[in-house]
Amino acid sequence: MNRCPICEMERQQCFRAKILNEYEITYLFCQSCGFLQTEEPYWLDKAYSSAIADSDTGLASRNIHISKQLASLLYFLFDKDGKYLDIAGGYGLLTRLMRDIGFDFYWSDLYCENIFARGFELTSASQSFSAITAFEALEHIYDPLSFIKKSLKQAKTSTIVFSTQLFNGSPPKPGWWYYTPETGQHISFFQRSTLDFLANQLSLNIYSYSNLHILTDKKINSALFRILIGRLSSLLYPYVKKRMNSKTFLDREKISLIISEGVKNENCV
Repeated sequence: MNRCPICEMERQQCFRAKILNEYEITYLFCQSCGFLQTEEPYWLDKAYSSAIADSDTGLASRNIHISKQLASLLYFLFDKDGKYLDIAGGYGLLTRLMRDIGFDFYWSDLYCENIFARGFELTSASQSFSAITAFEALEHIYDPLSFIKKSLKQAKTSTIVFSTQLFNGSPPKPGWWYYTPETGQHISFFQRSTLDFLANQLSLNIYSYSNLHILTDKKINSALFRILIGRLSSLLYPYVKKRMNSKTFLDREKISLIISEGVKNENCV
């Protein structure tokens, strides 16, 4: 497929590189929207023999950092009492961190086991959310436009907060760390112009700073957005956390009750 899944223009072969130390593949570049992508990824079964790559040593620190940025963002620009869904939740660490702060977060992930946020999975397709989040997920998606459109519709929301590393201008040469050829999991790469095209296709506004981005129907103060997720986010975090009511112990009581009821039911069999 040589047409771009975002703007539907013809793409050109950009370069070839080896992934998983085995497959020589082609990377395709769209001059129109700036989207860079691998050829159709036939190697994903092998790439996802483990949902989280062993080389992702930054997983814990990244989630802690994102939780601080997200806390400031949701507290000051969105509904601090709203319900939120992390649609690429991984092991559930971010969901747990956000609930520990006091935000009503839930977990969903088709490919990974929920370890840290058990009991707070998405349980009904009819639920609606103030926003969805998808951190370090879009680079794993072959058709990001369809993925975002479907995810927003299912969550009955018009806001997605996500992260992905951007490049500028011409595609980086093989060797750029974000290609992660050793895992074979990163297949889609964006620049700011690509996000603009996504926003236009979805009829949403785009706000982007560094590697954190928002697609939403809301009007946001761009300067305030950059302040909230920039260096000040670590300073604002204690302020936000102090004013939120942590769900840590309430969640413990809920899970303990579920376990207790399960034990009772087993004893009645």
